[in-house]
Amino acid sequence: MDDYIVAMTVIGVAALAMTWIPTILEKTFISYPVVFLLLGVLLYLLPLGLPTPDPLWREDHVVRLTELSVIISLMGTGLKIRRKFGLKRWRIPLRLVSITMLLCIAAIALLGWSIMGFSVAGAVLLGAALAPTDPVLAEQVQVGPPNDPEEDVVRFSLTAEAGLNDGSAFPFTWLAVVLALAAQEGGGWFTDWLLRDLLYRVVVGAGTGYLIGRGLAYLIFRMPEKTNFPRAQHGFLALSATLVTYGITEMLHGYGFIAVFAAALTMSSIEEEHEYHQQMHDFVNQVERIIMVVLLILFGGSLVTGILDYLTWKGALIGLALLFVIRPATAFPSMLGTLSTTKERLAVSFFGIRGIGSFFYLSFALNKVDLPEANELWSIVAFIVMVSIVLHGLTATKAIQMLDRERKKSGRPVLDSDQTPDEIF
Repeated sequence: MDDYIVAMTVIGVAALAMTWIPTILEKTFISYPVVFLLLGVLLYLLPLGLPTPDPLWREDHVVRLTELSVIISLMGTGLKIRRKFGLKRWRIPLRLVSITMLLCIAAIALLGWSIMGFSVAGAVLLGAALAPTDPVLAEQVQVGPPNDPEEDVVRFSLTAEAGLNDGSAFPFTWLAVVLALAAQEGGGWFTDWLLRDLLYRVVVGAGTGYLIGRGLAYLIFRMPEKTNFPRAQHGFLALSATLVTYGITEMLHGYGFIAVFAAALTMSSIEEEHEYHQQMHDFVNQVERIIMVVLLILFGGSLVTGILDYLTWKGALIGLALLFVIRPATAFPSMLGTLSTTKERLAVSFFGIRGIGSFFYLSFALNKVDLPEANELWSIVAFIVMVSIVLHGLTATKAIQMLDRERKKSGRPVLDSDQTPDEIF
């Protein structure tokens, strides 16, 4: 039988199942990423002739597939956030993406260098790949679509953090690449990295995303009111906006991840109650889910075809330390002073879900430079993502439901777009 036809059929059946499985699982404590991960494991244990999902030797394939998944997810994430950007309104996610993420990168890099014996570049890459939380697999702990009123402090903080740090970790991925090249070729590197990879790319990404978002919002909402310009009627504009924003920003050598999220936030902040926001979100959410199904099946297959072959007990302990010690210990203090409750701080600290973004950063860097610890890096990252999907997938629903009950019982209101945690709590 033609392997291509088999693969097409499997993807079709899995995508078809996404029509019902998320709704069915709403009545349970299990998240659908767990189900599709296990499905991938099962399918690759059967002699179906599916293509071997071997990222160890196919970094370029992994880069493109995970890149597409993340940018589409970032567009959907930005569209469903209803809180206008501001230093006070975004205090918690800004702390998480600065203090928490930087401390996580430093801690993981130190452990990778001292315990695993990685090169400095390899250790920094491990930290950069694992520090950011993931917008693709975190639907259970994020805010709902634009017409969903639930935007409490936990949902908003985790959603905004995932949107912000999937671009903010990029400078440190480039730092690992620059360090590896400097070790091989010599020469200065710090000034180039600081000016180009940290400052220039971030500014261009944020600026380009904002300008494109403003321009698209004008075309969608303002021009039809002022002229005979036709109204946008189809949600696929969000996918087009994602690709255009990402492409233009990358051609300008900025960070496309930051640009896509900035563009989505900008569009969602204009005509907030307009029903077209819902249409755009629904379309990209459907595309995101289809791509996510494919990635989860491939990831599940990789777990039984060799991606964990280079995992050592030291690497496993570093991964578990990140999930159970480093992330909570760096996130909880960063929320102090916001007047959120202790349970809410614990929830935000615990649900730092790792996922597709980690695979992108790792494959991106390894596609640029050769590192002697590449195999070990793949195994550690795969192990952490696997544990995170299962651990958080089995606990998120119950935890969020418990927090919702306690908030409603205490009479504390849900945050709206014009309020901050300090103004409510």
